[in-house]
Amino acid sequence: MSRGPLKAIVVGAGIGGLTTAIALRRVGVEVEVYERAGELRATGSALSVMTNAVTALAGLGIDLHLEKYGRQVDLFQIRTGRGRLIRTMPFPEVCRDLGAPSFCISRPDLQQALLAEAGDCRIELGAVATGFEISGGGAEVRFADGRVASGDVVIGADGFHSAVRRRLAGLDDARDGGYVCWLGIVPFRHRRFTTGYVGHYWGSGQRFGLIDIGHGRAYWWGTRNMSAEASHDWRGGKDEILRTYAGWADEVREVIRVTPEPDIIAVPAQDRPFLERWGEGPVTLLGDAAHPMLTSLGQGAAVAMEDAVVLAECLKGAADPVRALRRYEDLRRERTRELVVASRMASDAQHLENPWRRTVRDLRLRFAKRRSLVERDTAMLTFPPVPAAP
Repeated sequence: MSRGPLKAIVVGAGIGGLTTAIALRRVGVEVEVYERAGELRATGSALSVMTNAVTALAGLGIDLHLEKYGRQVDLFQIRTGRGRLIRTMPFPEVCRDLGAPSFCISRPDLQQALLAEAGDCRIELGAVATGFEISGGGAEVRFADGRVASGDVVIGADGFHSAVRRRLAGLDDARDGGYVCWLGIVPFRHRRFTTGYVGHYWGSGQRFGLIDIGHGRAYWWGTRNMSAEASHDWRGGKDEILRTYAGWADEVREVIRVTPEPDIIAVPAQDRPFLERWGEGPVTLLGDAAHPMLTSLGQGAAVAMEDAVVLAECLKGAADPVRALRRYEDLRRERTRELVVASRMASDAQHLENPWRRTVRDLRLRFAKRRSLVERDTAMLTFPPVPAAP
């Protein structure tokens, strides 16, 4: 399309889209971002920006100063529902050995950090993408209000219900995870809720997470096995959630109790079958638009950030942008496939209901060799280096 700097159209101003804009601008690509929402207001609750994402961003000289916005993970424990310790995980030590921390942070705070780094990047709001057309040397994205955006490349970073993915490959039926997720953020103090605490609690067909996200706040999530129909249309209230966790650890019940009912979000657990083909011509996908995964490993945001950095590295100085996009996809496919599969496997293991199988699971974790846990976390938290272009 252009003979000046490469121009990218990014569809979606979520975590993946904003990170992509930041990374591309770092390597000299002109960027315009188009977001369907009428205002940049982050929804949802909180998430993890893990060591692999921090390392990836640092490779482009990007520091989001997440220590100001969230909380570094200092302690990671797995407990039974009643609070008995199963295992203290070596996760924080692995982060230190890899040279970068992992952070837990609210979505609004992460959005604020990304927008501060994005600076004067052009972001168009209220732009509902309806599809795209490939034309000589580039592509055009069309929006419901008649707007058209043209660029040398188009990146679909528009999330789970991606319009760009729908145009590329259709939307496969979402795969149900088999449970509902309850999410909340609340100011919280408790003797077990120490600085940098991440606690996972496992029960029968249900689990709970209690996480320090800084500034005196706890992020919590709870899950319970139920049918897809029930999880998609859950209309219970806080009393039902408290009944679900009757008899659980005091800190679990207390953080639910002090959370105002209107602040509790309920969402179904979902992913999609892994998509092997992410792009066509000058168009590609990124983050949840390409490889949505269940939240069991907490890697969704971090892997989208990895995508953004690899994409930027591939497009940096690229004489053939289309070839650069295919290289990006090839570099990311195996890494993201492994994490989608691993997230599904972890979810299945953590939601067991059979008492014998749950006991075996817990004993295996309790007596697992530390070296095996370190190796597993190291593989997940290591950002794969981007090889030089051939």
